Amino acid sequence: MPGFELFGDLERKEVNDVLDSGVLMRYGFDGMRNGYWKAKELEAALAERMQSRHAHLVSSGTAALTVALASAGVGAGDEVIMPTFTFVASFESILALGAVPVLVNIDDTLTLDPDAVKKAITPKTRVVMPVHMCGSMANLDALQKICDTHGLLLLEDACQAIGGSYNGQPLGSIGDLGCFSFDYVKTITCGEGGAVITNNETYYQNAQKYSDHGHDHIGNDRGAEEHPFLGYNFRISEMNAAVGMAQLSRLDEFLGIQKKNYTVLREALSQIPEVVFRTVPKGGQENYSFLSFFLPSEELAQKAHKSLGEYGVDACFYWYNNNWHYYKKWEHLTELKSLGKLPEEVREALPDYSKADFSASDHWMGRTISCLIKLSWSEEEVVERAKKMVKALQGAMDNKQ
Repeated sequence: MPGFELFGDLERKEVNDVLDSGVLMRYGFDGMRNGYWKAKELEAALAERMQSRHAHLVSSGTAALTVALASAGVGAGDEVIMPTFTFVASFESILALGAVPVLVNIDDTLTLDPDAVKKAITPKTRVVMPVHMCGSMANLDALQKICDTHGLLLLEDACQAIGGSYNGQPLGSIGDLGCFSFDYVKTITCGEGGAVITNNETYYQNAQKYSDHGHDHIGNDRGAEEHPFLGYNFRISEMNAAVGMAQLSRLDEFLGIQKKNYTVLREALSQIPEVVFRTVPKGGQENYSFLSFFLPSEELAQKAHKSLGEYGVDACFYWYNNNWHYYKKWEHLTELKSLGKLPEEVREALPDYSKADFSASDHWMGRTISCLIKLSWSEEEVVERAKKMVKALQGAMDNKQ
């Protein structure tokens, strides 16, 4: 991770197909295309790879979450349960529809705690949205049972976990809807892009219309298409889809490299008694894009993170103080900072997160370090990195007094 590290001839060929045709838009201009429909081709390939009936491409992972929620009829005042550890896009997509993000604690999987989810359910709850952060997954069996019991939708945010699986099923394909991001720093990239996958025909039809101004896409005359309901523009371009075509065909290659590099680092860190790795639910297989582990205390985690930097080990993240990925720095949410007036449903129903008790999440995140696994490392670089990580962490542990 990320896929741009290994751009090559295959990506160039796919992009050149689009440039040669001159058609960068995914809809229309049939006669000019020379038979190239990159978005359609990528959707078919993604649906097959993810073992889903339908896949629909959009402009970003954020757009995918927004479109997925909208396709299921989520709107003003509906509550969506989400974790305290995720990218800000999770609550942005919810708020964009006038719905209410309900933050709940994570557990040692670094994803939604099922017990916390149960306690957060109200009559207004519509969706439970686990976020498979840093390449691993939530306890989907437990969350699915909760959703079945309460008649809720399960929406998987698999934006950071493409290629991972749970009980043999691809992540994203297990819930009612699944979302992926193909932005520039994901395991496979379109430059910018995202996708919604589902087995539900109604959700798919809604998604492909809603993301294109409500066009029904019936017939061959785009200007004559009907608009059965309001929509917006979340379209992907043919250029972005072309890059994605090449990258998806290389997903197994990328996953293999990530697993190899991840394993070298994990085996090295396993010799340090104080290092405990995140919990992967039984039946789960990571996509190996990050190596995440806990240290005994928040203080030691901070020292270890600093020590890693001093040893020249880059791309290691201490999320506890991260502006984008942990609730502690989401002042724009907790203080409702908006350019315009937010819907009354949001202002009235949003919990006062400035007073919320997320100490259970702090217990895990305060002790967590996640290290990105790169595709471009040579074998020698991985071995050297492992040695530096061991020295850095052992040094932090030796100086813990």
